[in-house]
Amino acid sequence: MLQKFNEKNRDLLININGKLLHRDEAGISPFDSVVQGGDGVWEGLRVYDGKIFRLNAHLDRLRSSALALAFAEIPSHETITNEIKRTLEANGMRDNAHIRLTLTRGVKLTSGMDPRLNTAGPTLIVLAEHKEPVYDKTGLSLITSSVRRPSPDVLDPKIHHCNLIQSILAKIEATHTGADDALMLDQRGFVAETNATHLFIVEGDTVVTSRLVACPEGITRDVVLNLCRQNDIAHEIRDYSLTEVYRADEMFCTGTMGELAPVTQVDGRTIGSGEIGSMTQRLSGLFDQCVAAEAEPVLD
Repeated sequence: MLQKFNEKNRDLLININGKLLHRDEAGISPFDSVVQGGDGVWEGLRVYDGKIFRLNAHLDRLRSSALALAFAEIPSHETITNEIKRTLEANGMRDNAHIRLTLTRGVKLTSGMDPRLNTAGPTLIVLAEHKEPVYDKTGLSLITSSVRRPSPDVLDPKIHHCNLIQSILAKIEATHTGADDALMLDQRGFVAETNATHLFIVEGDTVVTSRLVACPEGITRDVVLNLCRQNDIAHEIRDYSLTEVYRADEMFCTGTMGELAPVTQVDGRTIGSGEIGSMTQRLSGLFDQCVAAEAEPVLD
């Protein structure tokens, strides 16, 4: 789970507002909103043979989040896609690449929280790296974090924002125990997600995932649910507790960084047989087919 430096990324060119700069030269102003207060939104994209899976869905979510934060300017899908293409071409990337797309409110005229101080913006950052899916497909271990996910009355999870301190604190707890990631509960004690991915459990032949009460609108989560609908796989979107996790037949997580990955241990308890389950295998295969059929071309 601990990512290591990939030598292919030593001379990466980073795209900041259309300028391609070496990773060692690239810089963001200390007056930028994302530096001042994490005032930005982001997306993770995965590149498959010159194509990006669910590109428009990701750009839609980026725009939705920026609108929720009242950004004065939001680049068009076409503009962002063009900068993604330029960045991939400049780095010679076509496959097994991951893109971290960040849009900030922009540079402030002086330090401070007030968005009226932003007179130049926004800032668009396209960071593309050679990176394969990061999760161990043979089975992950989770621990339940003491850090809770907030409900919409505290901070709406539908805003895919750059304030990730909660996730970082939960990840620190997981690391200290030797687990791969942290399972996070909502304020009521139901399962929300992990510090980085959405979660699904399998009860018999039924796939179950959390409501969007304390977790974001996951792109890969939505793909899995659509695959269930299209293939007559029983599924439920509802609250579920740790007790249901511990007694589940299977468990897996979803996300752009790791696609679908089985979870075989939670809080020291073995989930199901402790091996990747048949439903997880089936959905993983269907996901791969979906990517091959539906990824959107970006490179010629």
